Amino acid sequence: MANTQALATSFKTELLNGIHAFGTSVVRGGTGADSFKAALYLTTATLGAATTAYSSTNELSATGGYTAGGNTVTNATAPSNSGTTAFWTPSAQIQWTGFTSSGSFDAVLIYNSTQSNKAVGVWTFGAQSITAGTFNLTMPTNDATHALIQLA
Repeated sequence: MANTQALATSFKTELLNGIHAFGTSVVRGGTGADSFKAALYLTTATLGAATTAYSSTNELSATGGYTAGGNTVTNATAPSNSGTTAFWTPSAQIQWTGFTSSGSFDAVLIYNSTQSNKAVGVWTFGAQSITAGTFNLTMPTNDATHALIQLA
């Protein structure tokens, strides 16, 4: 089975339970925004809506400029809404430099490293294999139509 792009079903429920805090002003036990990370996965992985947490299984190997667990996601943009749609997008692209992949990869898992590595979602793209290069995940416009996460 191949990777499937989806917001994690568990994430949707955790949002309603107040587990994840993407914003800069949070009303709950902790008052700081959570930290999020982005990990890359091999084409042989089976991530999707049922993914509940980060796992190193089928993640790229920690070689060639890649660190196990992935890169930190820049989270300087507070969630917003327009009409009935709430939305959020990381405030900067996610980038790996001096990167040589340990195999072909086609998915990124964004997860909440502050909250026990709980999954946010899986996003897929065309299979990549990089040798001594830079890999960028460019973020979409942060609005109700294009944001990385849109809840309508």
